[in-house]
Amino acid sequence: MAAIAFIGVGNMGGPMARNLIKAGHDLTVFDLSQELLDAMAEAGASIAGSAAEAVLDVDVVITMLPAGPHVKSVYEGEVLGHAKPDALLIDCSTIDVETAREVAATAAEKGFAMVDAPVSGGVGGAEAGTLTFMVGGPEEAYEAARPYLEVMGKTIVHTGGSGNGQAAKMCNNMMLGIQMISVAEAFVLAEKLGLDHQKLFDVSSKASGQCWSLTTYCPVPGPVPTSPANRDYQPGFTAAMMLKDLKLSQAAAESFAADTQLGRRAMAIYEAFAEGGSEGVDFSGVINMIREAKS
Repeated sequence: MAAIAFIGVGNMGGPMARNLIKAGHDLTVFDLSQELLDAMAEAGASIAGSAAEAVLDVDVVITMLPAGPHVKSVYEGEVLGHAKPDALLIDCSTIDVETAREVAATAAEKGFAMVDAPVSGGVGGAEAGTLTFMVGGPEEAYEAARPYLEVMGKTIVHTGGSGNGQAAKMCNNMMLGIQMISVAEAFVLAEKLGLDHQKLFDVSSKASGQCWSLTTYCPVPGPVPTSPANRDYQPGFTAAMMLKDLKLSQAAAESFAADTQLGRRAMAIYEAFAEGGSEGVDFSGVINMIREAKS
């Protein structure tokens, strides 16, 4: 079993870290929240006073941080100067491609193997250990990271060089955001036409309209009992997180001259939804804003 430092143990990082503990790994964790650290101590983790302290003498460093500036600051300011030269670095944060590649290049210059490994699957997937990891980095680093990722996830995909994990994540979530809006609009139209939710689901889930946003995460109560619509849109993946990912996709589209008209429109819709007080609502709750909109 490995000695692992896990930095960032919030809604996603916490369950991921617990699965590593359950697998027998020796975890040292750090987070800015004392409440989260207390919970991890109860789960069996050792607590560090800083990120720099957490990475001392460990075999693997895993991070789950909010945004690119946090990743850059933690790695360049604390991890790279204190971790063992042979430590494996795994960043599971969702950040911009440019920062991911910059941090990976700096790590490589200092002799570290590093992968960017953002996740898909939400809090439920983190708790169940069924996340999808999109992994960017050298083949050797990917193979070294795989055993640890397999403890936390079900599907592990090597997407190519450094930053490609982030590229795959933002493209995937741009599709997800667009698809959820399309499914929500279709159900709202069905309501106005007098078509029952279940009947539309029964048709579309077996026809050309099927997609994950419909068959797994249906935005109306009933057809998919496990979807957030059945628990008043308590989040598995918040509107704020969807907006973050859509902003990342559109910043990348602008930087690389990609025409993503639906992506831009989806970002604007989620921006309005989040700014209307629904940042912490599940992203599928956007159907309520669509339902209330005036044509």
